[in-house]
Amino acid sequence: MAPSAVEPAVSREINNATVPVKPWVRPQKTSEPLEYVELPKIDLSRFDEPGGKQELAAQLYDAVTRVGFWSVVYTGIDDERVLRQFSIGNAFFKEPLEEKRRFPCNFADGKFFGYRENSRWVGDTGIKDNMEMLNMAKPIPAYADVGKHRLVEQNWDEIASFHRDLFQKVVRKLFVLISIILELPESYLADAHEYDEESDDFLRYMIYNTRTQQDWDKAQAYSKGGHTDFGSLTLLFSQHIAGLQIRTPEGEWKHVSPVDGGITCNTGDTLTFLTNGFIKSTIHRVVTPPKDQISVPRLGLLYFSRPGANTMMKTVPSPLLDRLGLIPQEDKDSDRPVASGTEYVRARVRDVHHRTVLDRREGTSFEFKGLKVPNYYE
Repeated sequence: MAPSAVEPAVSREINNATVPVKPWVRPQKTSEPLEYVELPKIDLSRFDEPGGKQELAAQLYDAVTRVGFWSVVYTGIDDERVLRQFSIGNAFFKEPLEEKRRFPCNFADGKFFGYRENSRWVGDTGIKDNMEMLNMAKPIPAYADVGKHRLVEQNWDEIASFHRDLFQKVVRKLFVLISIILELPESYLADAHEYDEESDDFLRYMIYNTRTQQDWDKAQAYSKGGHTDFGSLTLLFSQHIAGLQIRTPEGEWKHVSPVDGGITCNTGDTLTFLTNGFIKSTIHRVVTPPKDQISVPRLGLLYFSRPGANTMMKTVPSPLLDRLGLIPQEDKDSDRPVASGTEYVRARVRDVHHRTVLDRREGTSFEFKGLKVPNYYE
């Protein structure tokens, strides 16, 4: 049996003194020859050109239906702002543990807002998960009461502006392009993920703390943590430490290369449900960094978009999906009770994260109100 995953908190008063935020710079890229997957680049500067959306949707079609990963460039999000968010995140993880623990994620209720420490044990290996994260809710009235750590409070105007701009300048446009692919009204999926309505979207600061090669080997011999994302869209900003891999349509694991000046994107399970499998939620994982990066913490900046309490988890009325025979008759019944996006995501979060030990889950599935997704932990 693994030891307790919760360490005793240090009894020390946390004051509200201004926390310094030192500029963070991306580490050097690895010099090791890794096998990278080729992903399409979607140039969002063309979005408002005449015919631009239709051309971009055509470019995105293969990525969302077969691969599940792509990148976007020329988003209108300046890299200076991105680096500033990395810097705030880096400063947060250097805060005292008792400050970070002030607002923990409420996994018992399936709520992902707040801090998750690296306290879970990897099976019976004696090795702990090396990932910490801080998830920040949308700056809307519905989440006004969500607690904020002192560093977040001190920089909230800047964080909130970045949070909203990511949705408006990137996420909303991607939902428009996917709606075009599905032959739906352009605003259909953006409306289903409306920023100013209740949904468990969040901006995430994340860090993979360093491990020895021996500890990496033990942890990954037990499980490499392959998984699909719970929500609809994930944005991942470039940080140069290699380790992210996707399982290609051919079944091979390949690294995802950093995108200079861009964002790596992927689709998740709820878009797969909304399209009855047409949109692909790709299995991905984080593996041991190359030897020339193993001593550098892997800092992450991500955005997760999730359908909200008013979006029902059934196949959307897409003419394309209808022609392909992908709309079940029961999904055409507007009176049939189904799970909302928020209900599904919170049930999934509770199942995966409300535990102190990361167990192997190969061959198992998660089921909730008629929705089913495999647990991929290879």
